[in-house]
Amino acid sequence: MSSQHRDVLRWSEDGELRCARWVSESGKAAPRHVVVADDRMPASTAHRHVRDGTAILWRGDYHNARNLMHALRRRVDARRPGDFSFQQQRKRQAVRARLLGMLLVPVDAGHVVPLRRAPDVRAACLDVLGPAPEPYVMSLRELLGVIGAREWRRKGVEVPALGARIHPHYGVFAPVRGEYVDLVATAALPTGGVAFDIGTGTGVLAAVLAHRGVARIVATDQDPRALACARENIARLGFADRVSVEAADLFPAGRAALVVCNPPWIPAQPTTPIENAVYDPGSRMLRGFLAGLADHLEPGGEGWLVLSDLAEHLGLRSRARLSEWIRESGLEVAGRLDVPARHPRAGDPGDPLHAARSAEVTSLWRLRHRQ
Repeated sequence: MSSQHRDVLRWSEDGELRCARWVSESGKAAPRHVVVADDRMPASTAHRHVRDGTAILWRGDYHNARNLMHALRRRVDARRPGDFSFQQQRKRQAVRARLLGMLLVPVDAGHVVPLRRAPDVRAACLDVLGPAPEPYVMSLRELLGVIGAREWRRKGVEVPALGARIHPHYGVFAPVRGEYVDLVATAALPTGGVAFDIGTGTGVLAAVLAHRGVARIVATDQDPRALACARENIARLGFADRVSVEAADLFPAGRAALVVCNPPWIPAQPTTPIENAVYDPGSRMLRGFLAGLADHLEPGGEGWLVLSDLAEHLGLRSRARLSEWIRESGLEVAGRLDVPARHPRAGDPGDPLHAARSAEVTSLWRLRHRQ
């Protein structure tokens, strides 16, 4: 079984000391304090346990465990301040994830959940965790994430620019926000037959370029799950003869007439693997793309930086700093296409970061060698 964190969970049950493999895809260590519970435990008691740092190993009905999770979520979310900063919001999210991650479920060998009315999770867990020759324990929250990811992968996400669906894998960010896809689908293509898609993820932007007629595309990523996901999507869409997917930290070898990159938009530390698509500590990927772009552009070629300005509205990065990085990289801006945010939270006054989200604009920066 492959996982980002393996450990041993220990607890006392029926007067005996017991242990099992602990599995956490988010990299969390096994809880040190555990109580065993079933359908008789009220939500108030469960809430008190998790706030005190004690995890709950569930032995009751599976659906009742889900109901308890919902009850815990309501209690955790009950105390909600009005306006607060991005840093405060991140801290609140981390506390929320920690508390909700304290409700645990046992899983037998072969990925079988030994609880009443438990669903068949074997295929979903096998996709993410690989074979399970021995029992293990994981948080219900993570298990639900694995199950949900299986459904996302099966159903896919409709991408109007392709007239088809993209099927995300677990841990690979789904193209649910259409702004950046639409920008790449409508910007005027530079002359030339080769394009690079840097940090391809699901492969959606490489697929859009192929759909638009680009003759050859090299899509790169350094996450094994993203590479597998992109290859599967490219093959399903019939673009495997024009799109190659390669493992690389940013750029492949050579130069291209068009180099596209949609880096994570917010310079902050991710706390889970899926957040790597949203948070870019120190703007590492953004700065790496800009610093290496000139050396990978053909004469007359363009680099398309697709980036939200949400970080600017949150006070995490200034427009002046971005412009400075562009100049320092030997680049200039040939043009820019903008589109306002269309996602639901941009229009939700109850969102703690509504002021920033409602002003958010996603831009496609057309970059070229500085003349």
